[in-house]
Amino acid sequence: MFAFETTTINTMTLANRFVRSATWEGMAADDGSVTPRLVKTMEDLALGGVGLIITGHANVVVQGQAGPWQLGIYSDDHIDGLKTMTDAVHRAGGKIVVQLAHAGNFAAEKLSNMAPCVPSVYEGLGKTPRHELTLGDISDLVQAFADGALRARKSGFDGVQLHSAHGYLLSQFLSPEFNRRTDAYGGTIENRSRIHMEILKAIRRAVGDDFPVLIKINCQDFQENGLALEDTVWVCKQLADNGMDAIELSGGMLTGGKLSPSRVGINSPDKEAYFRQEAAAVKGAINIPLILVGGIRSLEVAQELVATKRADYLSMCRPLIREPGLVNRWKSGDIRPATCLSDNLCFRPAMAGKGVHCVVDERERKKG
Repeated sequence: MFAFETTTINTMTLANRFVRSATWEGMAADDGSVTPRLVKTMEDLALGGVGLIITGHANVVVQGQAGPWQLGIYSDDHIDGLKTMTDAVHRAGGKIVVQLAHAGNFAAEKLSNMAPCVPSVYEGLGKTPRHELTLGDISDLVQAFADGALRARKSGFDGVQLHSAHGYLLSQFLSPEFNRRTDAYGGTIENRSRIHMEILKAIRRAVGDDFPVLIKINCQDFQENGLALEDTVWVCKQLADNGMDAIELSGGMLTGGKLSPSRVGINSPDKEAYFRQEAAAVKGAINIPLILVGGIRSLEVAQELVATKRADYLSMCRPLIREPGLVNRWKSGDIRPATCLSDNLCFRPAMAGKGVHCVVDERERKKG
């Protein structure tokens, strides 16, 4: 079956086409360090047959932290713990990539005691003051992503992924709504994506050409004056032509309502893969693998996406919270859809400091 083929991304060989999309686990220590529970979560995913694991977003600077108990990669002090995690995944036969991130306007200023950084400051952006990035700040930020990538390589990760989706900082640069700059980083899509190209070049200088570099990007923001599909297609082609190894396509913003990245009520094949049309447009413009996330719940749909060349890899988040062994279940012949109800209840315990987990599954276990 297409979905269980062995493939490669740059130097990384993957046992199948299934990807665990970056998921905030809420299991790191207060300073972003790896904990035993986080190690076990990653190990379980590897043992469950996931071809490629992408960690929850890891902030590359303190100021870029999105929320509590978030994985960090902003200090060399994180390396030993991260190495423990990658070693566990590799012993379990898996591959793991760390997602490098900066929350931008959505940064948790109460945790960092610093104003959130944004491409542009304008009325109504936030209830508290924001810091508009200067040219010097942008240069420092580019270096911070490169430093994060180097720490990732030293920590044993198989690659890195840039988080440029859902309204975080790199996504904000791409959005005309968030990015109202009039310098070389604003205006045209070429300018709005300039920081992405600079980060990619800086990462290559830091880790070389043989280390996989991926990006997660919105197909559209689905908001007024947000990133449009035609601009995403242009950016993705430029990234592919300049050394990006794979693109994960998502969509929507943290504030996006019914068109948010994590939609509810996915209970039939026709509701799955809700970015499939946009994926076809992006796939047709690039010569590198496309990873598609967004509502994939059945092996039937996963196979169809690969067979029709809308995607090269199938990425899932919430189904693997409830069933870390889902891929092995499908491979064994039990091809019932994922048992995930797509109710988003799994993130409530994480916000309470208990780590992300399936509340429905927890209730059923207690009843049993």
